[in-house]
Amino acid sequence: MNKAPRTASVIFAAGKGSRMKGYEGNKTLLPLIPGQSPFEGSHPILLRIIDNLPPGPKAIIVNYKKEEVIKITSGLDLTYCEQPQLNGTGGALLAARKFLEDTDYERLLITMGDVPLVRRSTFEGLLTVLDHNRFAVLGFRPLDRKEYGVLELEDSRVRKITEWKYWSRYANEQQDALEICNSGIYAASRDEVIRYLDILGKRPHKVTKEREGKMVEVEEFFITDLVELMSKDGLSVGYSLADENEVMGVDDLQSLIKAREIFNLSSYYPAPH
Repeated sequence: MNKAPRTASVIFAAGKGSRMKGYEGNKTLLPLIPGQSPFEGSHPILLRIIDNLPPGPKAIIVNYKKEEVIKITSGLDLTYCEQPQLNGTGGALLAARKFLEDTDYERLLITMGDVPLVRRSTFEGLLTVLDHNRFAVLGFRPLDRKEYGVLELEDSRVRKITEWKYWSRYANEQQDALEICNSGIYAASRDEVIRYLDILGKRPHKVTKEREGKMVEVEEFFITDLVELMSKDGLSVGYSLADENEVMGVDDLQSLIKAREIFNLSSYYPAPH
């Protein structure tokens, strides 16, 4: 029997999570089992994600409240990679360069640190897409596409990921054809990830962000650029699908409450120990 390819995982946990009003901690440490207040309790989101990742070396990208993240995850044999400035998902991946280059693995799983409901089988299913592709995107079909990024497909391959501010300008017929949204979870072959890091690092985007109460222009790097870059170079980019609730990010108090309700349903997950 062939041995499964060795998998490494990278978890993005560097951001502050400014939409979680009234909470000053790192949102990946929010509890899935509530306590006396909305932000107290047990079973942090980040630990749930780590539990569900496939076996293999793992790195966490840190910045905001990094000491708390390290304390909560100490003893789990993790590598910590600091993202010096919060400059996007591509910047987070670039911050993991040493881990990516020095670690022994064949396939890489990349996930956000605020998606606690993704099952291990879903992560594993995404990795199997790499059997016939060099990069893979976890997508979902939402009831309402809201302002999600969407997957633009061609012959069942992902040609690019387009953000809402661009696809919202498409003709209605073209918009209607865009059914699959981007979860922000990816898998890639080791060789391609390393080969495209330098290219990604030369593609900053100017974006407007709120910093200390003011709107300022900053440079960010987007991991979604890898899809278009690889596709244009003739590399195959595939996708798999997950349930909309499963890939829900915990961005605000309402989504935290919803994630807790789903997490604590015995039909969805076994009761936590």
